[in-house]
Amino acid sequence: MSLVSLSFDPDVPQQVARLYDHHHGWLQGWLRKKLGCSHRAADLAHDTFLRLLAREEPVALAQPRAFLTTVAQRVLANHWRREQIERAYRDALALAPEALAPGPEERAMLLETLFELDRLLDGLPQPVKRAFLFAQLDGLSHAEIALALGVSVTTVKRYLVRAGTQCYFAIAGH
Repeated sequence: MSLVSLSFDPDVPQQVARLYDHHHGWLQGWLRKKLGCSHRAADLAHDTFLRLLAREEPVALAQPRAFLTTVAQRVLANHWRREQIERAYRDALALAPEALAPGPEERAMLLETLFELDRLLDGLPQPVKRAFLFAQLDGLSHAEIALALGVSVTTVKRYLVRAGTQCYFAIAGH
């Protein structure tokens, strides 16, 4: 279903429908200036309104463009973070022997897993993320992680508990 038809759907909150009707073109133009690409701007404008539809809180209508800008900036930041993850993944694949390179389907699954890990670890300090990734992806021991991060083993254990707890609650609440 397209967003254009959503504005006529009685189940869609009227606030979002009004925002879409009155400000979609402006938002898409704002995003086009940021991105330099009309196609990506259209996609991210769409994602911005989808995010609004998923909200449980009322939509702020007092300053609609300021509100849309804030939501769109978050969508844009997520977009750039995903691009950064994809670039790092492609760079890592380029370093691996071609015989070990995963096929297209496996690549897509691995990339989605990386995006999900990024979402689960979002908001954690960098050392906590690194400790978690060293343990889960590289299989390093607590002592090896402590050495790599320049912290104590006790600190590594706290980091891993913190990251594990965040992942657990992010998965449970999702």
